Amino acid sequence: MFSPDDILYEDNHLLVVNKRCGDLVQPDPSGESALEDQIKAYIKHRDAKPGDVFLGVVHRIDRPVSGAVLFAKTSKALARLNEMIRSGAIRKTYWAVTERTPEPEAGDLRHWLVRDGRTNRSHVYDTPKPDAKESRLRYETLARSTRYTLVGVELLTGRHHQIRAQLAKIGCPIKGDLKYGAKRSNPGGGISLHSRCVAFDHPVRHEAVSVVAPVPADDNLWTYFEQNAR
Repeated sequence: MFSPDDILYEDNHLLVVNKRCGDLVQPDPSGESALEDQIKAYIKHRDAKPGDVFLGVVHRIDRPVSGAVLFAKTSKALARLNEMIRSGAIRKTYWAVTERTPEPEAGDLRHWLVRDGRTNRSHVYDTPKPDAKESRLRYETLARSTRYTLVGVELLTGRHHQIRAQLAKIGCPIKGDLKYGAKRSNPGGGISLHSRCVAFDHPVRHEAVSVVAPVPADDNLWTYFEQNAR
């Protein structure tokens, strides 16, 4: 559940929240409470707003993923941020804890992804296929423990389960991600993928904004990697 302590950045136009693993960003058919509605209710109460609260979701991260999520508090900001998303002007960096170290330890990945709606899974191909979408990311190895590796990922495209599927394709499934080949689940059912940073030019004030999301505080492995990442 959302807490005001999860707010990483806020002004009159924007809000960045550190999403907890397991939280929904937007309502879905399950009918469960979602972060979008929880934040609206919080702002309405905090600011004593008499009417509805405007809150636009700029980008989503998967339910089992933690980290920075960007919201717009005005329609003007939402329209401009949506255009920035489409043009690739918002830089999104993730941290992934993988079961193997990538080989090579840094590089670019380019695959073609086909989403299977029945299984909620993306299939990855090395060459173009009908209905496949080109998927690109840049990665680097940031730290190692005895069993796991911390990999930094910059998304160059935004596809369904892209990081999860592409890292699994090169033999580096994300810790806890059973859907893409991890050996065992994480406590609580989440996966060790974290939206570490969002960076962009402010859509109204036109100044640089960079927001870093601390890793989950109750996870010793995440804490180790945060302290040892290069």
